[in-house]
Amino acid sequence: MTDPADYQKRDDELPSQSESPHAFGDQVRSARTEFETQVAHARAEFEEANARIRERTGRDLILAILIGVSIGAIVLASLLFASWPFAVFAAAATVLSIFEFTRALQASGRRIDLVPQVASGLAIVASGYLLGLRVHWVVVFVAVAFVVVWRLIAQMSAQDARSYGDVVDDILYSTFVQMYIPFLASLVLILLRNENGAWWVLAFLIVVVVSDTGAYASGLTMGRHPMAPRISPKKTWEGFAGAAFAAIVAGVLLAWLLLGLPWWTGIIFGAVVLCTATIGDLGESMVKRDLGIKDMSSWLPGHGGVLDRLDSILPSTVPALVLYYLLTPLVMT
Repeated sequence: MTDPADYQKRDDELPSQSESPHAFGDQVRSARTEFETQVAHARAEFEEANARIRERTGRDLILAILIGVSIGAIVLASLLFASWPFAVFAAAATVLSIFEFTRALQASGRRIDLVPQVASGLAIVASGYLLGLRVHWVVVFVAVAFVVVWRLIAQMSAQDARSYGDVVDDILYSTFVQMYIPFLASLVLILLRNENGAWWVLAFLIVVVVSDTGAYASGLTMGRHPMAPRISPKKTWEGFAGAAFAAIVAGVLLAWLLLGLPWWTGIIFGAVVLCTATIGDLGESMVKRDLGIKDMSSWLPGHGGVLDRLDSILPSTVPALVLYYLLTPLVMT
């Protein structure tokens, strides 16, 4: 027979109904507090790291990544499903870049006419996508002649004391805008028109992006020796080495897996695009230094302006198109 004292002992060992909910609530609150503390600590560490990166590079890493991924998704979707959305995207980027560059030149004292620049730029880009290569050259010539004649007529109408040298500079800059932005942008649309052109466009864009990412990562972590301090003080030889490694590896993989080319052609592809991308980056840095500005605009937080994102891509359209014609006969069936 069970002793009543045993029941009393068991009841004492069990938590009472009034104490149990409070104990559970305390555990929940303690776990939540610990979780919030860990989140706050992780956030503080991330913000501290992001602040160090911003101090060294002048860029907001979070915004740069988000915007870069968004643009990449748009470009990828437009290339995979149809060619005309990519053409529209390229035309929009061209117009915005012309607007940025023209405004920057105007702010430095150059007289560049925005309306004819945009109209001629759109004509060049459209002809690259819609017309053949031979007709495209005619459109380019007419477009450049149009902006030059417009500038001369506008200067004669102004009847001011502007010197002959300044007028010549205005004409040269007007021509440079057309050849630098819409003409180079139109080459990627000419490449797009060819058989498997979308894959080639995607491949050279990936190499440029991977190269830029490799330079950023290696330069940020190991950069010690400036590459061109008078042009771009933050670019280092360590960053260039990282860009070279990333570009060649990406070139080999893309040639083999995406373009159906022998693997060794990827070394050529990656190395050539690396060189033109680096030249384009340094070239725009030199132009911005000459104009006394850091970015062409602030439309893309964490990146600068649209043209700041195209500085490596635009010159790389030339080797991409040339290598397409040279290497396509080597495609493995």
